[in-house]
Amino acid sequence: MKKRLFSIASLMLVGVFAQAQEVTFEEYDLDNGLHVILHQDNTAPVVTTSVMYDVGGKDLGGNNNPERTGFAHFFEHLLFEGTENIDRGQWFKIVSSNGGSNNANTSNDRTYYYEVFPSNNLELGLWMESERMMHPVINQIGVDTQSEVVKEEKRQRYDNQPYGQLLFVVSENIFKKHPYKHKNIGEMEHLDAATLDEFKAYFKKYYVPNNATLVVAGDINISKTKKMIKDYFGPIPRGKDVVRNFPKEDPITEEFKVKYEDPNIQIPAIIAAYRTPGFTTRDARILDMISTYLSGGKSSKLYKRLVDDKKMALAVQAVNFSQKDYGTYALFALPLGDNTLEDLLAEMDDEIKMLQTELISQRDYEKLQNKFENRFVNSNSSIQGIANSLARYNVMYGDTNLINTEIDIYRSITREEIREVANKYLKSNQRLLLEYVPADKTEKK
Repeated sequence: MKKRLFSIASLMLVGVFAQAQEVTFEEYDLDNGLHVILHQDNTAPVVTTSVMYDVGGKDLGGNNNPERTGFAHFFEHLLFEGTENIDRGQWFKIVSSNGGSNNANTSNDRTYYYEVFPSNNLELGLWMESERMMHPVINQIGVDTQSEVVKEEKRQRYDNQPYGQLLFVVSENIFKKHPYKHKNIGEMEHLDAATLDEFKAYFKKYYVPNNATLVVAGDINISKTKKMIKDYFGPIPRGKDVVRNFPKEDPITEEFKVKYEDPNIQIPAIIAAYRTPGFTTRDARILDMISTYLSGGKSSKLYKRLVDDKKMALAVQAVNFSQKDYGTYALFALPLGDNTLEDLLAEMDDEIKMLQTELISQRDYEKLQNKFENRFVNSNSSIQGIANSLARYNVMYGDTNLINTEIDIYRSITREEIREVANKYLKSNQRLLLEYVPADKTEKK
């Protein structure tokens, strides 16, 4: 009884804490279509300036030419090269010499650039991001330089990394038509073959104010910040509206198998992957909860079963890799000792079968709710995190206030819905089975 009361009390406390973390913000559009979001928090003299562009790996170069992959990720690097008013190689020096830090990242759906400065350098951050949008220098020297940078990144993070090709192999098989099947980092031969004019055309199409959201968060004065934003970003001309018409995937109705050899591994892996709906849907959020239930920590069902109790696996994981148009749900395991990939698959399938036929326990349900409450609170615990969330919810979900309300969706998910969604998407006839095995290094004479 005491444990029961404690779990209820802890759930209530976290809920109250989460409610207290409401993020206030103001949003509006400039005449050129740039969406602006402002969040004022004067508790520390720090400010984040960030721009999220609605462009990612799914947006191919050359008018969606499948021979021009990796352009968005390439521009993540290229747009640090310099501008008409920032000399080549000076970007990072300017930021660091003014007490700041900066970075960028690209997914299949969006590209995000940001700077963190002492708040007295807010104007510098705004100027730099407006320079990136209005006056970038895109020339052959920069393209050649960043091409080598991207090639080295690909070698280190993917080509020479154990299991580095795993996500790529899953994506290129789960997706038959949609550009999610291509690598976000792209194929190096595609970047090498692209012309300078193709890169310039890509920038002109996607890196325009009406395809971007600017977030300023932290120690700011709202009225002064609005004036600076108008001064620096207002003169940037509006671009053409971006129109997308990606092909729809046909449903997977029969299990299919793929085998991939990786020269960088010694232990094989089994992956069961399912195509799922995009992250704006309620079902995608339920799949988030299912993945946490199955492998979110050492007390999770799959970890306890396969690693702790039966000692059949070195590692096991359930991942809901959610994207805007479609997601991929994957079960992954590495065998221990003489256990086979088939043995691991049977155990994981059995755990999924229980999800599909039985309600998870009330205790497990409360643990799930606690974890998602904590995750929500942590995501909004820093100015940098808040800026990222504001941009992401606006650009990807079309609802900035989800920074405050998405947790309510997770709170409302029922045990019955968890069972229903497991039945709907995690069927054995709707999946890819990938055997990811060591390459045969035997020399052929």
